[in-house]
Amino acid sequence: MKTFFKILIILIIVVIFGGTIIFLYNKSKTEPIVYETSNPFISNIVMTTVATGSVVPRKEIEITPKVSGIIEHIYVEPGQKIVKGDIIAKVKIVPNMVSLNNAESRVNRAKINLKNSKRNFERQKDLLQKGVIPKADFEEYELLYQNAEEEVEAAINNLELIKEGQTKNSGKITNTLIRSTIEGMVLEVPVEEGNSVIESNTFNAGTTIASVADMGEMIFKGKIDETEVGKIKEGMPLILTIGAIEDYKFNAVLEHISPKGIEENGAIQFEIKANVELLDSIFVRAGYSANADIVLARRDSVLVIPESLLQFNEGNTFVEVETDLLQVFEKRIIETGLSDGINIEILSKLTVNDKIKSKSGSLR
Repeated sequence: MKTFFKILIILIIVVIFGGTIIFLYNKSKTEPIVYETSNPFISNIVMTTVATGSVVPRKEIEITPKVSGIIEHIYVEPGQKIVKGDIIAKVKIVPNMVSLNNAESRVNRAKINLKNSKRNFERQKDLLQKGVIPKADFEEYELLYQNAEEEVEAAINNLELIKEGQTKNSGKITNTLIRSTIEGMVLEVPVEEGNSVIESNTFNAGTTIASVADMGEMIFKGKIDETEVGKIKEGMPLILTIGAIEDYKFNAVLEHISPKGIEENGAIQFEIKANVELLDSIFVRAGYSANADIVLARRDSVLVIPESLLQFNEGNTFVEVETDLLQVFEKRIIETGLSDGINIEILSKLTVNDKIKSKSGSLR
């Protein structure tokens, strides 16, 4: 019986020892690395640079009054479409008291002068009819009388202009009615009825009554960094993305690059402008922020691979291509072309059937 237990114990020890050896052996074995592969594919390569800015009307006009005064009535509101000549607002003139007093004094003096000239004219006319004076002397008094009549009319018109902004002889023409100078849409009316406004003149731009713009012709106005401005030129196509309009992209054509840069936050920025091709089904509002992808170069339907598959050595660009043997790779030097930062054009030495080794692998 004792012999049986000794044999059993020895067998148990042998099994445990053997199992431990097998476990440690299996654990120490290195599993083979299986590399992922990718095939070249046909795609388009577009190399772009990005400019930020906004979409604004090409023609936007600020309407200002020709006379100073108080806004008596506003006839339009933002978003309303108007044509050239439509009345935007009416200004009630508040005359300057000094100018008004001078104008009234001028009228009174002109009337006094006219009364005196008329009396002399009639006196000389009687003398002419009696043959006392020659006609040449009479004509001098006649001229003075006509000048006095003209001066009275001019003084009255000047007074009416100061008080009302128009004369009786002007008919419907008046500076108190502010009219649109272009056809378009009212974008903004920054004043309200009762506000005081200043006329536009040589020394003052005047108070803006309304902003009117042609919304059928929009441009992208943005800025581009000095490191990129040398790569672009007028006539280049742009792909415009407007943040407020999702799922739509607009085509545009670069038409202006500023010859002078402006420093912003330590970097030199150049202003650019591009004509935007609008879609009839989408209304683009003035001031929408937008990003413009400027197409620097483009290749359509070319053989490409992910740029991350490239390897470099001693000035050569190569990839590792799988041979006829599974998971056996060979280095192949290739020629590359245009890159968009993600994919790169392949000019030679690869086909769509080649399997290219990824830089990372996985354990089987």
